Amino acid sequence: MWIRRAFFSWLFPAAVVLPLWLLVGWGVFQSGGWAFLWVLFIAMPSVLLGELAIAFLVRARATVRAARAVSWQDVGGIAIWHALTIAVGFFPGAFGWILTGAIVAFLGVFWSTLWQLGRESAAAIRRAMDPDPAGRTTSAPAEPVDPSRAPMRGRVIVINESPAPGGGART
Repeated sequence: MWIRRAFFSWLFPAAVVLPLWLLVGWGVFQSGGWAFLWVLFIAMPSVLLGELAIAFLVRARATVRAARAVSWQDVGGIAIWHALTIAVGFFPGAFGWILTGAIVAFLGVFWSTLWQLGRESAAAIRRAMDPDPAGRTTSAPAEPVDPSRAPMRGRVIVINESPAPGGGART
């Protein structure tokens, strides 16, 4: 559980740390001027926006907010994506393959997070729409029910209008 909570806490700091790592990696590994432009104008903003999108989508789920921990599926996907993003910052000879892997990993995490959010939202909507608070399913009646004889659920307040004092209309 502590690993899932650590990933929960790491989501927003990663949005700052990982783009900065790409800039530091460029300086440490002396990748050249074109790499600097690529890092500054494409990589850093892309990683920042991707991290923020994933962080907000993950934290939008009620189960994540309640437990203050991400799912194991999130842990696996985010760990792979972050490891590949860190590897991109080393600017190795296999740079293109690692960059492609990082992009594919991000897309996988993004769609996985959307799927989990949609699944949880659909379940919450079904629970809210269920007329039986006990969660039992009820079958539809065979015959239409007369509304005047239908059992009442909850309180009904009836307000009767009375004419204005003095018998005239208000002005």
